[in-house]
Amino acid sequence: MDTHSNSKENSTPSSKKTPRLIIHGPKMSSTPELSQSQEAYTPRLSDSSPAKVRPPVFRARSSIPSSISPGEFGRQGVVAAYSSRLNPYALHPGEYKLLREHITLPQVSVYLSIRNAILRLFTRNPLVSVNLVEAVGCAQDARYFNMAKVAYYWLMRNGYINFGCVEVLNTAGPVSRTKSKATRRRTIVVIGAGMSGLGCARQLEGLFAQLGSQWTNDGEKPPRVILLEGRNRVGGRVYSHPLRQQTNCDLASGRRCTAEMGAQIIVGFDHGNPMNAIIRGQLAIPYHVLRDNTILYDHDGTVVEKSQDVLVERLYNDILDRASVYRNKPVPLRTVEGDRNLIWFGKDTGGEAGPMISALEDSDARENSTGINATVEDKPSSGVEKLAGRAYVLTNGINSDMSAAEAAHTMGWQVKPNVSLGQSIDLDPITKSSEHPTLGETMDDAIRQYGDLLNITPRDMRLLNWHHANLEYANAATIGSLSLSGWDQDIGNEFEGFHSQIIGGYVQVPRGLWQCPTKLDIRFNHAVKSIRYSSEEHTTVPVRVECTNGEVFEADKLVITTPLGVLKEGSIKFEPPLPDWKASVIDRLGFGLLNKVILVYDTPFWEADRDMFGLLNEAEIQESLNQKDYDSRRGRFYLFWNCIKTSGRPMLVALMAGNSAHHTEQTDNDSLIQEVTSRLAKMFAPAKVPLPSETIVTRWKKDPFARGSYSYVGPYTQQGDYDKMAQSHGPLHFAGEATCGSHPATVHGAYISGLRAAAEVVESMIGPIKVEHPLVEKKIKAEPTHVSTTAGLKHKLDEDVTQQPVRNVRQARDEDYEASVIGAILNEIGERPIRPGRGGLNPFLLYTKDYWHICKADCDKARKEATGDPTAKASKTEVRIALGQMWRNASPDVKKPYLDQTQSAREEGAANVAEYNKRVVDWDREAARIRREYVQNNPPPGAVTGADTGKTAIENGGTRNMRR
Repeated sequence: MDTHSNSKENSTPSSKKTPRLIIHGPKMSSTPELSQSQEAYTPRLSDSSPAKVRPPVFRARSSIPSSISPGEFGRQGVVAAYSSRLNPYALHPGEYKLLREHITLPQVSVYLSIRNAILRLFTRNPLVSVNLVEAVGCAQDARYFNMAKVAYYWLMRNGYINFGCVEVLNTAGPVSRTKSKATRRRTIVVIGAGMSGLGCARQLEGLFAQLGSQWTNDGEKPPRVILLEGRNRVGGRVYSHPLRQQTNCDLASGRRCTAEMGAQIIVGFDHGNPMNAIIRGQLAIPYHVLRDNTILYDHDGTVVEKSQDVLVERLYNDILDRASVYRNKPVPLRTVEGDRNLIWFGKDTGGEAGPMISALEDSDARENSTGINATVEDKPSSGVEKLAGRAYVLTNGINSDMSAAEAAHTMGWQVKPNVSLGQSIDLDPITKSSEHPTLGETMDDAIRQYGDLLNITPRDMRLLNWHHANLEYANAATIGSLSLSGWDQDIGNEFEGFHSQIIGGYVQVPRGLWQCPTKLDIRFNHAVKSIRYSSEEHTTVPVRVECTNGEVFEADKLVITTPLGVLKEGSIKFEPPLPDWKASVIDRLGFGLLNKVILVYDTPFWEADRDMFGLLNEAEIQESLNQKDYDSRRGRFYLFWNCIKTSGRPMLVALMAGNSAHHTEQTDNDSLIQEVTSRLAKMFAPAKVPLPSETIVTRWKKDPFARGSYSYVGPYTQQGDYDKMAQSHGPLHFAGEATCGSHPATVHGAYISGLRAAAEVVESMIGPIKVEHPLVEKKIKAEPTHVSTTAGLKHKLDEDVTQQPVRNVRQARDEDYEASVIGAILNEIGERPIRPGRGGLNPFLLYTKDYWHICKADCDKARKEATGDPTAKASKTEVRIALGQMWRNASPDVKKPYLDQTQSAREEGAANVAEYNKRVVDWDREAARIRREYVQNNPPPGAVTGADTGKTAIENGGTRNMRR
C-alpha cells in the first residue's frame, strides 16, 4: 500500500531456536516489534522441566459456591453459555457427535449443567485458566466425574475456555531415556501472523501444555510451533499505522497515535465475542464506545433532514426484506435439548434410565415422555446486519405478504394519485432471468418498481444509494457482485452490545496474542514460496515449506492462514496441486476490497463529539432517477469516522467502498486529497477546511500479502463453501476469516477459525476425546441406617422419619408447582433479561494500571536511599500512597484520557440499563399474563406462594428453598 508517511520499525534478531533447515540460509530473522524489550524468543511454559504433579483429588460440588442458591448458580451458567456462543439448553453438534453413544436422555440436562458451570468459571475471570480439578468440581455427584472430564476437555480443545492470553497448566512430564523415542521432535508450522495465525499458534501452545502428558507418556516431547510471516510485523489486515507526529498526543502515556489501515470496529462484545475475554478480560486494553449519532450531508453540503433519512431507510429495509425471500434456507444441525427447568434451577434429574441419545436419530418424534427434545438446531432466519453507520434488521421477508403500496403508505410515503394500495412489486422475473441472480440487480429492480408507485426524488435516490454503499462496505464488494441467495448466510450470529474502537491501535490485540503469556516463535520476513506435502500416512516429512529467502522448514502439520486473495492469486505453489474440490471453492468465493483515506489535522473543524457522519454522492448524470447512474460514485467518501478519541490526534478516516475502492487503487494521493478537501469544505462551511498535515491512503489490492480486504459470497458461491474452505486436506489445515462461515469478514471470525484449526491439528495427532464407558456410574442405593434406641437418647433420624412436619410436604408441593409455572414462562418467552453489569470505571484505577511500575521504581529507589540497603523494596502501601499523590498533582491533560474513558463507560452503562429496564418491563408483563393463564388452566393443589401475584418466585425474592 502507498502512504504519504512511511515509518520503518527497528528490528532485532529473533530466537536462535530454529527448526532443522534443509537449505542453509540466514538463521536469524527480523522481528521489528522486539525493539522495545530487546528480548529473544521466550520458551512457552511447557518447554521448561515441570515439577512432578500429584494425582488430582476430585471432590463433588467443590466448584459450586454455597453462598448462592442453586437457581442463581444455574442462571449464571446459562449466562456463561450465551457468553460463549453456546446454547445453554442444547448440545453443540460437536458434543452431540461425541456423546451420542454414551449418554442417556435424562443425563443430557446433567451434562449441560456441568458444561455451563465450567464456562461460568472461565467467563467470570478469563485471566485465570480452568484446571481439571475445578471442572470436575462442577459435578454435583461423584457419578458424574467422567462426564465433567469430557465436558472440560471438549471445551478446552475447542477454545471455549482457557483461550487467549492466559497462562495454563503444563502437564508434560519428563521423558525418560528408556521411553524416549529415537525420533525428531514434531513441528507445527503456521503460515501468517494475522489474527487467525496468532490465535491458532497461541491455542496450540496452550493445548500442547495442557495435554502435554499425552506426548511425554508416549516417550516424546510435545510439538513445537513456528509461525512464518511475510511482513515485518504481526497483525496482517489488523494494522495500526503510527503517525509521524507523536507529540501533543491526547492518549495515556505509553500509547501511540496511530491510524487504523485495516480492521477498526469491534461489533459488540456481548453474546460470545472472544474479543471480549481478550481485550477486556485479559489485556485490559481501553476502548471507545461508539454512539449511533450519524448525521448525513448531501453532495452539496446541506444536512439531510432526519425525517427524510428515516423515511428512506424504512423503504430500504422493506426492499431488503423482499429480497431476503430468495435467500437459501439454512441447513439444520442435529442435536438434543435438555430440560430447561432443571438447567435453569441447577437440579439433578435423580436418575439415568432411558435410551442413549443416538436412538433419537431414527426417530421422527420431536418429543418423548421424558420431556427432553430430539431436535435440529436451525440457524436463525433473522438478525442484524451490523455495519458502519447503520444496522439493518434482516428478516424472512416480513413485509413480503403486504402489497408494496400499502407497506410504503404504512411507512409514511405518499403513493401516486393513480396507484391503489393493493398494487405491489414483482421480483420473480428479475430473479429468474439469471442462473446466478445477484442482490444488486434484484434490489435495483425493486427500487425501479417502487418508483412507479411513489414520488421518489433525486435526493431519495442518493439516500438509497448511500445505503447501497453501506452494504458494499460491509461486504467489501459492489452490491451487484453479491449472491442473492447467500450474501447474508451468516445471519443470526451477530454479537450484542455497542460498537467500539480500540484506543491507541487495534494492533495491540495481535501484539498481545504474540507476547502473552510467553512470546510465540515468529519468523518475520519469511514469505512462503511453495508447499510440498504428502497425504500418505507414516511419511517421514509430511510437509516442506520453502520461503522466498531460501529457507525451508519441515513440518508434521501445516496451518495455512493466508488470505483468500493470495490463494486466488496463486503466488504460493502447492506440490501436488490442491484437489479440485478445494481449488474450485477458492475460485467461487469472492474476495473484496475496501480502502481508506486517512486525514490528520492540527485542530478539528468538525463536531468533536460526533463519532461518524455520512456523505451522499451525486449520480454521474445530475439529479438522475436511473439507478445505474449511481453505481460508480456512491461509495466515494461515503462515511467519515471521527477518530480523535482513539488516535489521540484530530483525525478523520474516509471510507471508499464498492467501485470507489478499486478507483482508489489507481488514483494518486494528491488528487484524492484535493477532492476530499473540497467535499469537506462544502459540508462544514463557513469553517475553513485546511489541507491535512498528514495523509495515509490504503491500497489493499496492491498489498502482496493480502490482495484485498475480506471475503464475500459471490454469485457462483455455493452453499457450504465456507465449510469447504475450512476443511483440511492431508497434513494441510486452513484458517482465516474466509474459512469461518458463521463470522466471515471479521477479526473475531479470523480468531475463531484459528481456534478451530488448532483443535483439528490436535485431534489429528492424538485422536478424539476418549469417553469412558459407562460414562455415568450407576447410582448405589444406600443401606437403611439402623440406630439403637437402648441408650435412651433423642435420635434425630427417628424424629425426622416419624414426625416430619406437614409443612415440608406442602413446601415440596409448592416448589414443584412453582417450577412448572416458571417452566411455562421460560418455554414461551425465555429467561428474564439479565441486569447489565456496572458500566462505571474509576479513573484513578485506570491511571494506576499505566503508572504503577513507574511509581514503584521511584519508591524502591527512595527506599534504598533512605535505608542504605541496595535490596530494599517499597511496600505496596507506600506505592499506593505515592500513586494517590501523583494522581492528585497530575495536570488536567494527563487526567483527561482517564476521565474521558470513565465517562464513556458510564454512558455505555446508562444506555445498557435503559435498554434493560425497557426489556424487563415487557418481560414482566408477558410473564404475568402466562402465569395467570397457567393458574387458570392448571389450578394449584392448595395455596401456592406467589401463584396469583403475576410474578415468578425469582421476582418475588423467594427463599433459597423456594428457588430450588
